[in-house]
Amino acid sequence: MKNQHSEHLILLVLATLFISTSGALGKYIDLPTPVVIWWRCFLGGLFLYAFCRYKKFELKIHSRKDAIAILISGLLLGMHWITYFYALKLSNVAIGMLSLFTFPIITAFLEPLFIKVTFDPIYLLLGAIILFGVYMLAPELDIESTHVKGILFGLLSAFFFALRNIMSKKLTFNYSGTHIMFYQVIVLSIVLAPTLFYYGTSGIKTEFPYVIMLALITTAIGHTMLVNSLKHFTVSTASIINGIQPIFGIIIAYIFLNEMPTFNTFIGGSLILATVIIESVRSRNK
Repeated sequence: MKNQHSEHLILLVLATLFISTSGALGKYIDLPTPVVIWWRCFLGGLFLYAFCRYKKFELKIHSRKDAIAILISGLLLGMHWITYFYALKLSNVAIGMLSLFTFPIITAFLEPLFIKVTFDPIYLLLGAIILFGVYMLAPELDIESTHVKGILFGLLSAFFFALRNIMSKKLTFNYSGTHIMFYQVIVLSIVLAPTLFYYGTSGIKTEFPYVIMLALITTAIGHTMLVNSLKHFTVSTASIINGIQPIFGIIIAYIFLNEMPTFNTFIGGSLILATVIIESVRSRNK
């Protein structure tokens, strides 16, 4: 049982690493945000469909109730991605990712309202540590600065992400992570299709390799693994452990975008990492 927990934990951390590539890719890809999200969903859907055909999974929705839940969770995922990419464009990878990572404490408060789980007061402490870590990582705030707008978009993205994960958790009782992610990106591909006529896709040729990476590594693999992990962890636990994502994201941004982390980044990142370690140990002993 302990070995299985370790395997699930390793897969969740690996999913976090894959998803953390979204920061650098979202900042780097020079296309309108809705267009990037559409290509991300369309290509991600193709990769997931090919995988389902290869594994001979039956792509069937069992009930109207499930269909509605998939539709809503897909829309929430889209709102999360769009607001998150705006946060990245307005600020930088560190601020965008770290403002998003208020979502664990948002999840801890919301989860008992939707799923029959008992609220654990320890999440108040862990959430406070994460918030303090975000405070240490953020630069001095100027109300006129785009950084402030970036943080606000990041917080809004966190709210949408928390709700999407909670709805996805409920769907994992009847569907695999691959199925859920496939349905969600298909919903977004349809909803965002009109934006292609408004913005156009003329710049896709130069950005295509990076869009493919975003669709395959970040979306098809990373998010599917994350949703699948919700079968083995509460949403709150998975969210806390997922808090290591900004650390990965900042390192990737430093390597590929030359965004230099500050001393406060290391302090704030250490606080966030501490919550991940604490929750990893706690979830193992549950």
